[in-house]
Amino acid sequence: MLAKTHLARFAACVLFAASALAGAAQAQTPWPARPLTIIVPGAPGGTTDIPARVIGQKLSPLLGQPVIVDNKPGGGGILGTQALLRAPADGYTLLLGNTGSHAINYSAYKQLSYKPRDFLPLTDVISFPNVLVVNAQSPIKSVAELIAELKNNPGKLSFASAGIGQTTHLTGELFTLRTQTQAIHVPYRGATPATTSVLSGETTFMFDNLVQSLVHIRAGKLRALAVTSGQRQPDLPDVPTMAEAGVNDFVVNGWLGFFVAADTPPPIAAKLGDSLIKVLKDPDVVKRFTELGGIPGGQPQAAFAELVERDRERWAETIKASNVQLD
Repeated sequence: MLAKTHLARFAACVLFAASALAGAAQAQTPWPARPLTIIVPGAPGGTTDIPARVIGQKLSPLLGQPVIVDNKPGGGGILGTQALLRAPADGYTLLLGNTGSHAINYSAYKQLSYKPRDFLPLTDVISFPNVLVVNAQSPIKSVAELIAELKNNPGKLSFASAGIGQTTHLTGELFTLRTQTQAIHVPYRGATPATTSVLSGETTFMFDNLVQSLVHIRAGKLRALAVTSGQRQPDLPDVPTMAEAGVNDFVVNGWLGFFVAADTPPPIAAKLGDSLIKVLKDPDVVKRFTELGGIPGGQPQAAFAELVERDRERWAETIKASNVQLD
């Protein structure tokens, strides 16, 4: 009986030692040891999805693991953002967030299931400037003339947007705040019908996505008054920036960027961030993103975190002044 007891104890010790060794081996396994997932809070083929797939194709061979794109559209980016926070904070799941999910939502929703401290921003991916447009037949030929018309006709002119709380909406609200004017906001279900409303003369102006408007500007159907980027855009070299047009503190770019959970181990977050920046500096990626009409990203982690915080504060100011609420 005693021998059996010693034998059982010996077996238990062996199992414990084996388990401990296996745990140690697992802990020492180099990251990444399995596939990564990029959560895209948007539909397949959309503005967020395409850059994610371009990056995934380059990131996979760099890290030696497959990269899966998981589309979770809906709720203004909230559903996809929640999915990231439900996943283990081990660096295997990352989110391609955007201006809406990580800047606008914090103020636009009173009841939001996440907070800025829940995330670690890694790097920006691509940004898209807007362009202030009017119908080409409009007598308004400059930003100064638009401001004058708004002041002469307070609350009578209108601006279109892709929907309440979208950057096209809030940029218009910011414009009226900066210029101390009034305009009627007309929200549409998406960018295309909003642009169409300016083309038809149904609305007076719009801060449209540059890519969306460019074909109509080139066709002579829309007149570009200014771009919201810090510099003039190569596609519209003769169109001034908002600052050049007389409206200061008005650099507004919609952006996409990568986030992981805040408690991701720092060495893993650092390796992932460095790898993403390397991919974003790849000439093929830069060329592809430029062809999409965007400004390629790849900022260091600290610079991107500063951008996210700056935009969160800016949109909070605009949302409060405009009484925007999405829930």
